[in-house]
Amino acid sequence: MKALIENILKELGEDPSREGLLETPKRVDKSLRFLTSGYHIDINKLVNDALYTDNYDEMVIVKDIDMFSLCEHHMLPFFGKCHVAYLPQGKIIGLSKIPRIVNAFSRRLQVQERLTTQVAECLQETLKPGGVGVVIEALHLCMSMRGVEKQSSYTTTSSMLGCFKSDARTRSEFLNLIQPQGTRR
Repeated sequence: MKALIENILKELGEDPSREGLLETPKRVDKSLRFLTSGYHIDINKLVNDALYTDNYDEMVIVKDIDMFSLCEHHMLPFFGKCHVAYLPQGKIIGLSKIPRIVNAFSRRLQVQERLTTQVAECLQETLKPGGVGVVIEALHLCMSMRGVEKQSSYTTTSSMLGCFKSDARTRSEFLNLIQPQGTRR
């Protein structure tokens, strides 16, 4: 990949042998491999033994999970917050596993819509809960830095499964609880 990056630098009109760019191909290679490391994560191993039998049957929410990904169309970053909820039915998951699942899917070339659905479907399949809700709010540099150049435009996507889709009260409770403090109805 380093040779490809060096060729890209040449195509851009740069001199890859100048001091500031000497290590750039190596750094870009390392960076891209990290930013796309989600392709190599086995979700079953990630969850490991962090599933627990429990009778808790109220909504579990992990909100404001920092999320960073690369847009598959331009390979530019998009980033923001991910909010995840599920309604347990006999199984709960270690709370740290939820952000790890978000990371596993966000560290791939992505579109926000697919990322939202992948997180929700993974939790639904892993936990078999009454339902799952996922909301992602993100800023896309492909819209901010180029194209329409709208610096403050956030994209919000949601995936509601099970009771989060079929029960308006459950969905409403989730959406209300993920609002910033002081703005809840």
